[in-house]
Amino acid sequence: MATKIIFFTVNGRPEQAEFPVDCPAQDVKDLFRCAAEAGPHDILKLYNPKGNIINISPRLEPNGPNSCYKLEVVAADSNSEPLGVDLAGALGFDLSAMEKRLQGLEKKILTEAGETPAVVYEMKKQVDSFREKLESVEHLSWLGLFKDLSEGTHKPSPFYHKRTLRKTREECEHVREKFLQMRHVSLEVSEEVRQYLKTPTFDNWQWEDAEIMVLLQVMYTDLDFIAIYNIEPEVLQQFLFEVYRRYNNIPFHNFKHCFCVTQMMYGLIWLTDIRSKMDSIDLLIMLTSAVCHDLDHTGYNNAYQINARTELALRYNDISPLENHHCAVAFEIMEKTESNIFRNVSMDQFKRIREGIIKCILATDMTRHNEILNKFKCILPTFDFTNKDHRDVLMMILIKVSDISNEARPMEVAEPWLDCLLQEFYNQSDVEKLEGLPVTPFMDRDKITKPSSQTGFIRFVLLPLFIELANLFPCLEQHIIDPVRKALDYYTEMEKALEREKLNRAQSENAAKNKETQSSADSQTDAGNEALKPDDQ
Repeated sequence: MATKIIFFTVNGRPEQAEFPVDCPAQDVKDLFRCAAEAGPHDILKLYNPKGNIINISPRLEPNGPNSCYKLEVVAADSNSEPLGVDLAGALGFDLSAMEKRLQGLEKKILTEAGETPAVVYEMKKQVDSFREKLESVEHLSWLGLFKDLSEGTHKPSPFYHKRTLRKTREECEHVREKFLQMRHVSLEVSEEVRQYLKTPTFDNWQWEDAEIMVLLQVMYTDLDFIAIYNIEPEVLQQFLFEVYRRYNNIPFHNFKHCFCVTQMMYGLIWLTDIRSKMDSIDLLIMLTSAVCHDLDHTGYNNAYQINARTELALRYNDISPLENHHCAVAFEIMEKTESNIFRNVSMDQFKRIREGIIKCILATDMTRHNEILNKFKCILPTFDFTNKDHRDVLMMILIKVSDISNEARPMEVAEPWLDCLLQEFYNQSDVEKLEGLPVTPFMDRDKITKPSSQTGFIRFVLLPLFIELANLFPCLEQHIIDPVRKALDYYTEMEKALEREKLNRAQSENAAKNKETQSSADSQTDAGNEALKPDDQ
């Protein structure tokens, strides 16, 4: 069997890997992970001798000892340090301060009362239990949260709404400096990465924020937008940095996820060969809409905004408050000359671009899902690319598909994003309970599980939407529909496993209760028999 030998260094240490040419991609990644002595959640990056990042895959070009690749571990495994410190900070708790305060109160009470009350012991027990949960990943459920699977009502727990969502000035400046150092790298991104960027299998977790900005720059370059619309590189870079700055530090609707949606849109443009069927200005509208579609999202959906009567809901009269806000922030960024990527287009072109971006971003409001999908179904049998109304509906469908395309990605890429989404969902439902607002059913941690959140969504939302788009572009069947069907099978099996686990737990508890009841009855019978015996003389 033919094999490849790859020479590389890890922390200056020479290594070499040998694997069959038809080796599965995951096996190749695992091989490099072992060489780096990295954990399962560490992020690896491989650089060629020119310093360009290349994909770790079976397609790696064989090299020699004098042209070694360089392998780096760029993100530490969360298990390498106690989980409690970071997570407790995120939750707004200081465990050390809690313990010191408790010890001080205990001494004070002991001095005044002469003994330690039982309530203090109970408080210490709860603090120890909380620390144990924070520091032990064994308590993590499939939901990626500390979810107690036992029966009973869970008390709402504070989460990231206690934190500042905005990026700090220091954080932004650090990323900006790194991006400016790399801004010319877009011209040197390897062809392999450029091709990989056009596929739905792209792994976004490998890339840092500054590198993501470089990849976004590549998209605008490779679709010829720079040349056609005279977008100066410095203006595009400033625009991308401002976009990065206006995405908040929340688990799901953040800058990295904006990139995921944009990368899927970019991939769909290439996979469907839509460049030959639509004007480049429509492609520019769709890509920029994807970049801006969740700007300044705070992690709370429209239902919360409306029920809580937030500033956004009042400003936009309860009509798609988030999506209207995302549009407003996008054009606020482009109102500044230094970050207006459309400053060199004609007035008529800008009017068309603005109208298109607003239409696309507003289409991502899921309350309009059926309306837009039904429009597309109606025009599909006679779809005409020369018809503007048809094109407008297709553009809305494409951004909708990109926006909710997570399950079309490989499971190792998609599942961590689902965990991030559930964090936002559970946070919102917790806050709704705390504030006495209607609780969004599909976000309630007491009512949904990881698999149950996906099976219905895939069956009744994702697949019907993706299938209709594939009716226009049959090539998408293998690229986005097959992976989604596999995801449905995966979560269906997970749901069944959870049901079996729940049933087994219930049976075990019933058996224990029956045993306890029987033991109690036997004890009472023995006591009764003892009472009936004649007294000893």
